[in-house]
Amino acid sequence: MSGNTKQTVPFAQEQLTQAITQLKQGDSHEEVLPALEAVLSQLQTLSTHDHLTGALNRRTLVARLDFELQRSLRTGHTFTFAVISVDGFAQIMEQHGQNVAKQILQVVTKESIKILRTLDSFGRIAATEFAIVMPTTWLDQSLKAIERLKVRLGEVEWETIAPNLRITFCTGLTANAPGDSSDAMLSRALQALQNAKAKGSDNIAQVEYELPPYDPSVHDK
Repeated sequence: MSGNTKQTVPFAQEQLTQAITQLKQGDSHEEVLPALEAVLSQLQTLSTHDHLTGALNRRTLVARLDFELQRSLRTGHTFTFAVISVDGFAQIMEQHGQNVAKQILQVVTKESIKILRTLDSFGRIAATEFAIVMPTTWLDQSLKAIERLKVRLGEVEWETIAPNLRITFCTGLTANAPGDSSDAMLSRALQALQNAKAKGSDNIAQVEYELPPYDPSVHDK
């Protein structure tokens, strides 16, 4: 969706205005209907995707996470949630400018979507952070998926965007647990991301669900 002038709110508004004008001028419904359907499709995409990168937006990504939690509750399947953040992004933007920063986010999105499975959900949840919902995936499997993504981004010719540019990212991982919530999983993944960053660039860390401490006053009733 990024860089596509046909996937913006102003363009959709323009197309809708044109279709309404055609109807007022007496054009047949058969002639106008395709345009209205195209506008509806554009608006649906705009409501679920990040306008800059084309990744799922935060609201949609969290909804996918909620859906996966509900499915896991029914099936008992484990899944993994990851948050990734481009290393040194503030310094990159200061050195190379906002346009280069935007291109980096767009390339990260494009390459991530290419390398991830079709059942995975990739979204932008903050200015410099992305998240991935990986259904039916154990932590060791998700680690392999993240390593594949690291290799993929390492193969990108970043120098075509800016001289001597090299992009790496840190990752925070967590898996679901009984009684989990999207807020709890997001909090654990973000904590894992901070742990990864504390170790330096291009690192991965994971935080697992911790059972609450045993309370005999509750269990002995």
